Amino acid sequence: MSHAKFLQHFDSTMKTMIRKLISASLLALSLPAHALPRPDHIVVVIEENHGYEQIMGQKNSYIRELASRGMLFSRSYGVTHPSEPNYLALFSGSTHNVTDDSCPQQLSGENLAATLIDNHLSFATYSEGLPAAADAVCSAGAYQRKHNPAANWSDLPAGVNLPFSDFPQDFSRLPTVSFVIPNQDNDMHDGSFIAADEWLKTHINPYLDWAYKHNSLLILTWDEDDFKGDNRVVTILAGPMVKKGTSGQRIDHYNVLRTLLDFYGLQAIGNSRDASPIKGIWR
Repeated sequence: MSHAKFLQHFDSTMKTMIRKLISASLLALSLPAHALPRPDHIVVVIEENHGYEQIMGQKNSYIRELASRGMLFSRSYGVTHPSEPNYLALFSGSTHNVTDDSCPQQLSGENLAATLIDNHLSFATYSEGLPAAADAVCSAGAYQRKHNPAANWSDLPAGVNLPFSDFPQDFSRLPTVSFVIPNQDNDMHDGSFIAADEWLKTHINPYLDWAYKHNSLLILTWDEDDFKGDNRVVTILAGPMVKKGTSGQRIDHYNVLRTLLDFYGLQAIGNSRDASPIKGIWR
């Protein structure tokens, strides 16, 4: 090869390499700076009517142990008062102008369950004390429908609204996303902190131990505080994809809903469209 041809070939090769480097750089820039994981299963447990200091001020609790295993959010908030509209916000991205705990509510439109199901994923709520699958009763003992948002959409499949007795012991059989709703004796609404804490340790910790080995996630949150503060509540995320520590980013139920949807690349719904997904805590 002549010297001129060598220079021409070298010039062409360098230009090709530069183009490839530029393309790779542009691709990297186009990827999200805080890409979310894709958990195989997510269990969201919702507790009742306690503010941040009331929960984290308790020493030697299972909840504090749980916080040490995952990410505790120090600036997590309910969106309103009282309970029911907060559950609706987390489930559907809207309070639907509900301003009390009245029952029954007959609602329609987009929600987390329908969005997952329409995209070949799955959802179920496991409510402690619900008499039977798809039961629309407003109350039964310590069960309250006001804490079970999926029960307000009559067009959802019966398998979306289940009693906690159907919560599988084989956690691989869980749907993609589950809500777990303890009854009012075990969610701190009527019962004690100790009772709720023990309930979580007994019923939820086995799932969390399994989740760390099976790419799955636990979210523990509260609907609202006790009206004595600024509606700051405890939210904890734990699983193999979550860093350990405390996050000061401000979140509410709409941010949590947006994150649940973004995990699976689904369109945001309701007010979660204007909320950011949780960032900066993922391994």
